Amino acid sequence: MWRRKSNYAAAKEALLKAGQYAYRDRRAKKRTFRNLWILRLNAALRENGEKYSSFVKKLTDKKIALDRKVLSEMAMKFPEQFKKFVESVK
Repeated sequence: MWRRKSNYAAAKEALLKAGQYAYRDRRAKKRTFRNLWILRLNAALRENGEKYSSFVKKLTDKKIALDRKVLSEMAMKFPEQFKKFVESVK
């Protein structure tokens, strides 16, 4: 059961497996954070009477290049400025 601390082959196998998990999860972390930013942004937009998908479409039409991370941070930390920004995009 606890072979990894005393058996070289088991320790090496555990190390290889840990490397695979680390590689996979570095990529998964990016997806997870993007999902979180979109959820936060959607919640803030719903409070301002706007849908996420239509808001993103309006941003691209007006060629406003702010990423989801910046927008969600603005919605959380500066809700009044975010509300003004949403109104200006409408």
